[in-house]
Amino acid sequence: MYKVVVPGDLVSEEVARAGDGTYVDDGKVYAMKYGIVHDKGEIKVVALTGKYMPTNGDIVIGKIIEISFPFWIVDIASPYEARLHTSEFSRGTERRMDFGSMSAHLDLGDLIVAKVLNVDALMRVDLALMDEFRIGDQEGRLVEISHTKVPRVIGRSGSMIKMLKEKCNCFIFIAKNGRIWIKGREENINLALQAVLMIDNEAHTSGLTDRVEHFLDQSCKKKRMESK
Repeated sequence: MYKVVVPGDLVSEEVARAGDGTYVDDGKVYAMKYGIVHDKGEIKVVALTGKYMPTNGDIVIGKIIEISFPFWIVDIASPYEARLHTSEFSRGTERRMDFGSMSAHLDLGDLIVAKVLNVDALMRVDLALMDEFRIGDQEGRLVEISHTKVPRVIGRSGSMIKMLKEKCNCFIFIAKNGRIWIKGREENINLALQAVLMIDNEAHTSGLTDRVEHFLDQSCKKKRMESK
């Protein structure tokens, strides 16, 4: 169960474990901000404001951070960790997976594409794997932006993402939690990354689509001239 705290709340008396989002006063650890307490290793308070909050049906890119049978624990760029049950690999079979074989399917650091199956009242987040779930063993690059900027990267009726794919000649997958997987030739990936970060930084401004298009056109023109 996650513990929500506000600034000044007592978090712990284990001063040696005080981490990000906390402060120590008179031998005790207190919350520095509004958020939830993470009590693994260091004691940290992770801010809730502006963070991705999972919702049933969201498609996310997650990273395996722990194996705790019968679950893989997954970082989904949220204050709340998610969990993926071993049954995701044994559906339709009578074979049950044991702890020793879990890392053969998904190991620490692996990146997956998953659907948020359920978020309960205690903010336990359950995931289900998508068909093309594994991306960590493919050539490509992961970039992370604010989840609130995702609609801007997609654009109205998908106009922005369509332009990015065509002009950068890349496969680009955008997840609801602000993680974006880009696959293609190295120089094309780099161009797409620059464009995505431009959108992230200037999402609040008008005329952004035209500026991004101009940037991409000029970059492509320069690249053609350099190759002659």
